[in-house]
Amino acid sequence: MNLESGLFPRKTDDVLHGPMTMGEVPESHPRYASLMSRQRLVDAMKEGLLADSALIAHGRGEAFDYLLGEQTTAGATAAITEVAARLLIAKQPVISVNGNTVALACDELLQIADTLRCPLEVNIYYRTPERMAGLLGRIEERATALHLNHVEILGANPNGRIPGLDGPRANCCQEGILGADVVLVPLEDGDRCEALVAMGKQVFVIDLNPLSRTAKTATICIVDEVQRTTSALLSRLNNPKDSDPHFDAAASRRAVLEVMLEALERD
Repeated sequence: MNLESGLFPRKTDDVLHGPMTMGEVPESHPRYASLMSRQRLVDAMKEGLLADSALIAHGRGEAFDYLLGEQTTAGATAAITEVAARLLIAKQPVISVNGNTVALACDELLQIADTLRCPLEVNIYYRTPERMAGLLGRIEERATALHLNHVEILGANPNGRIPGLDGPRANCCQEGILGADVVLVPLEDGDRCEALVAMGKQVFVIDLNPLSRTAKTATICIVDEVQRTTSALLSRLNNPKDSDPHFDAAASRRAVLEVMLEALERD
């Protein structure tokens, strides 16, 4: 991957060099995946796919990921396993995506949608015709590249509203979010999560902040980074375990929080 970034000027032999390209960062670099994620978001921002606050939101999550050592924990793995099991027995699941999700995990989510035979719906807060066209176009482009054009992509023409929710994110599709019994929502906001749960839906979120309103409100929160989670979820969907009706979502979330607290106590 030969991605350029202006964030990494470097000095060798007392000579200041120009910006490093991401292609110069070896895959053995301990933070290679994180650097690639940053660049994908920078590129998506330049293409007009993201809201102005998108990079701030990502940086906030990245701070929590530092405390995890940028690794998936046992608590998150347990949540991923249970989410996979429940998605497979859902009657009408849907995957809801925003700009950051499309930039970071579009391929994996398309493959998950294909496995579940469910639609993928674009739902964004800062909705403009240009952003929607760009995001839908990017998803369709990746679907073509992956030979997954049969996956239904929704969001262009919302025909329903989530009750009890104000703003543009209330707009959704009857055949997608509104009619679903289970919603997988990477990088969700608290208001919409609460509204979806109030409708009686199971809501599975991916959120690196275990203390967020979203993490606490969701049916199950996977406290992990979105790319790692979607890759692991896809793998688990292809090798599922039975759902556990007594799964303790709060305990899995607290287990990841304990890992973060232990990291803070170390030198």
